[in-house]
Amino acid sequence: MKTALALVMLTATALDAHHSIAGMYDSTRPVTIDGVVTEYRFVSPHPYLDMRDSRTSQTWRLEMDNRRELERIGVNEQTIKPGDRLVVTGSPSRRGANQMYIERLQRPADGFGFEQYRSSPRRLGAGSR
Repeated sequence: MKTALALVMLTATALDAHHSIAGMYDSTRPVTIDGVVTEYRFVSPHPYLDMRDSRTSQTWRLEMDNRRELERIGVNEQTIKPGDRLVVTGSPSRRGANQMYIERLQRPADGFGFEQYRSSPRRLGAGSR
């Protein structure tokens, strides 16, 4: 009985930790930011980066696709660095200001990028680190 209860509690916690992208972000209002990365964390389940918008000087928290799918297209902890200039388009958060789910990311300096294609990311360009 205790084992079953513990299993139910762990499952509920795991489900709560992984959220619905459509529930958290509004894909009907795409936003594009051109700016510089201030922080990049390649963590599970979703890596993220913080970026300062060059037009408004506001800092944005940008959520990426899940780590495993990004690894399959060659994205890793070395791919993006603080100081990189990126152009990112995505869906803004329904709840918080200056938060976005990345639909397309491009690094003009070397042509690296990726975009969401159907439900998975696909790589754009040849640049990489």
